Amino acid sequence: MELYWWSVEVLDGSAGSARGWRDSLGNALTEAAVTHGAYDWQWHTHSWGVLFEIAFASDERWAEFRALPLVTAALDAVPDPVHGLFIHPGRGGSTGQRQPRRPRPIAGAGAAPLPEDTGVPLHANAFAA
Repeated sequence: MELYWWSVEVLDGSAGSARGWRDSLGNALTEAAVTHGAYDWQWHTHSWGVLFEIAFASDERWAEFRALPLVTAALDAVPDPVHGLFIHPGRGGSTGQRQPRRPRPIAGAGAAPLPEDTGVPLHANAFAA
C-alpha cells in the first residue's frame, strides 16, 4: 500500500515555542489523525520548532483530517500563524522525499583544489603540434 505523507512544520514565534504548542495540542492532533485513518505519524523536535509527519492511504483522507475543527483550531493556535506554519506534501521538507532531509557533509570544507601550475599558459592551443 502506498502512503501519502504530509508534513506540518511549526516554527517558534513571539507568542511562544513550538514545543509548547506540541505539548498542549500534539496528543489531540495525533488522536484525531489515528481516528481518521492515519497509518503512520512521527513528531520531530528541532532547534527551530517541531515537525509533524503524517501518512494516510489517500490524499482525500488527509483532506478530511485537515478539515476537522480540532485541526483547524490547532493550526490557528501555532505561535506564529502568519510566518511560522508550513504544510506541504512529503516528508521532512517540500522535496516530497520519503525520508526526512539530512544535511550532507561538505568535503574539504566546501573548497575545490586550485589547478596546478604546469608551466603552460591557460590560453595555449591544446591542439598545436
